[in-house]
Amino acid sequence: MTDHIEIPTRMLVHALIREDGTVGADELYTVANTLGMSDQQVRLCIKRLVAEGRFTHEGRGRKAELHATEDTTRALAPNADFLRHAFQQDAGLAPWDGVWHLAAFAVPESARTVRDSLRETLVHLGGAPLQGGLYVCANSWEPYVEEAAHRLGAHGALTLLTTADLRRGGTQEPDELAGLLWPLPEIADRYHRLSRIAQPRLARLTGPAALSPSALLTIGVELAAELTRAMEPDPLLPPQLLPQPWPGTQARELVARCWAALYDREQGEARPVLWRLYAGITREAADRAAP
Repeated sequence: MTDHIEIPTRMLVHALIREDGTVGADELYTVANTLGMSDQQVRLCIKRLVAEGRFTHEGRGRKAELHATEDTTRALAPNADFLRHAFQQDAGLAPWDGVWHLAAFAVPESARTVRDSLRETLVHLGGAPLQGGLYVCANSWEPYVEEAAHRLGAHGALTLLTTADLRRGGTQEPDELAGLLWPLPEIADRYHRLSRIAQPRLARLTGPAALSPSALLTIGVELAAELTRAMEPDPLLPPQLLPQPWPGTQARELVARCWAALYDREQGEARPVLWRLYAGITREAADRAAP
């Protein structure tokens, strides 16, 4: 049975933003229909995005054009640093130094929204809870944590520290701690799924058959959605802390080859900005994987 790819309409719109910051409505509706979305579904999403101030809208119907605001364009690739770091880890260029990075905070109940947002951000950045208000990460995350705390107005409640001696109960070995603190089997399953989805698309992209612009866009959107779905819960633990072979390494290598082939296939003037971003980050990985 093939894996069903569920793509939020909002993600589709973001994935089709061109390098000049525009989204063509005809292109958007064509790809959406290919993915099983209705025109009404797309229209409602556009209406919400415009109401939120994320896009402006010119024209009507399939001749319309969306223009991403500066904030939307800037927020398109907040995880570019993490994707780049993942490929460095896969290539053995970011070995672990044995240091655990901890963040602690004490935000009162009266600021529950801030507290919850900070918790979510720490988990998103690869942290795992140790105790109430105490989170640990295997990577150097301090600049990202401080930026989030400043943005949330909680920097004064934040404490950062590092240690090479971390124990939980009777567990002290780093790889055993990693298995306790993070849901590695679930994360591995997501990467197995990503590999299953990437393999047939790589075959199409590197095969002799011609692919229409809408087909290329559809493949690009599907890959972007599944890469996001796999990497969002991944703390990007160093290879020394992961079971080997780690499925994330293979999945990212397949995706890197897909993006390189996708970028080479599409010679048009208006590539989606994500294509340039991902192709730039993954081109080196694809070259390393080539025999």
